[in-house]
Amino acid sequence: MYSLLLAVIYIIFISLGLPDSLLGSGWPAMHLDLGAPTSYMGIITMIMSAGTVVSSLLCDRLTKKIGASVVTIISVFLVAIALFGFSFSNKFWMLIVFSVPYGLGAGAIDAALNNYIALNYSAKHMSWLHCFWGVGAIISPFVMSYALATSHWSDGYKIVGYIQLGIGILLLLSLPLWKKGKKENKEETKSIGLIGALKIKGVPLILLGFFAYCAAEATAMSWASTYLVEVKQLSTEIAARFASLFYIGLTFGRFVSGFVTNKLGDRKMIIIGSGILFFGIALLIIPYVSPVVSLVGFAVIGLGCAPIYPCIIHSTPDNFGEQYSGAIIGVQMASAYIGSTFIPPLYGLLSSVISFRILPYFLALFFILMIVMTELTFKTTTAKTNKMTDFD
Repeated sequence: MYSLLLAVIYIIFISLGLPDSLLGSGWPAMHLDLGAPTSYMGIITMIMSAGTVVSSLLCDRLTKKIGASVVTIISVFLVAIALFGFSFSNKFWMLIVFSVPYGLGAGAIDAALNNYIALNYSAKHMSWLHCFWGVGAIISPFVMSYALATSHWSDGYKIVGYIQLGIGILLLLSLPLWKKGKKENKEETKSIGLIGALKIKGVPLILLGFFAYCAAEATAMSWASTYLVEVKQLSTEIAARFASLFYIGLTFGRFVSGFVTNKLGDRKMIIIGSGILFFGIALLIIPYVSPVVSLVGFAVIGLGCAPIYPCIIHSTPDNFGEQYSGAIIGVQMASAYIGSTFIPPLYGLLSSVISFRILPYFLALFFILMIVMTELTFKTTTAKTNKMTDFD
């Protein structure tokens, strides 16, 4: 039962990544059909992000009442409804409407599942599950490309919508597995809310660190192509093709991390990943060399980023206690979405005023903030644990 449930959760993580790249890959055709300016994609992503922040903060209370399994099932169907809604939208305002259930559903799935995995499974599965998210994110542009080549962008959303619907039905059938699984900790955990979470020593530090990490990761994802075109003088076609190297490095890195993270532990994996990504940033800074070096640089940054997100999440129960992990992971998800929503546009604004060349320095600033805050968190929580042990 344990292995069967884990297989179901792996499938869910693929479904989490599938819709994430659809909007970006389909928007060049979508905005023309809908009569919307190119910049209006930002409105859709902002609404989605607002929904994910709200549901991440509320997810812990919902999980206490109805369980992680039911929250996940409802959220998967919410995302499926949103995807089908996108598929038949012929006005821009319709996208706005269906962005709301998409954001609410995606945020709840993320928070509920990450907490469930952190409590019930080892660190290697956290890495591999997030690797499977990357598989979904890599596949979805190909789905949209197929839809655009053979019919219409709406079919891309329909295809992924049907996949999401199938996964929702699979989840319904898997309910008995969740009940026989290891634990959902519904009685052991405590619902403390946002204010209560912020009062726990070390939580503000990890929230700032997670915010900084997700801000830098999203900026690298969003602006890699533009950097390669504006700074390294690559053609738009080549830049678009090789910008995916970041995703490939991220996905491959999480696959490899799964083999060593149980042995090394979350903290060491975060430090090792940070060292690798800073080497990748250095490759971007090197002047007057072949653009190939920059292409490798983005892949190396993705490789370094690979263990950081899953290890921060997985370390939460150990750092702050299982009884608070649901609430804290929900707040962490909210801080992640805030960082990934607002910081990439900030880079766009700064680069238009200064230069696109500031990208590696911009990334380095946020990654430094991340590693400082995560290290302070581990030191704070370790000191707290040692004091409690000495007292006992």
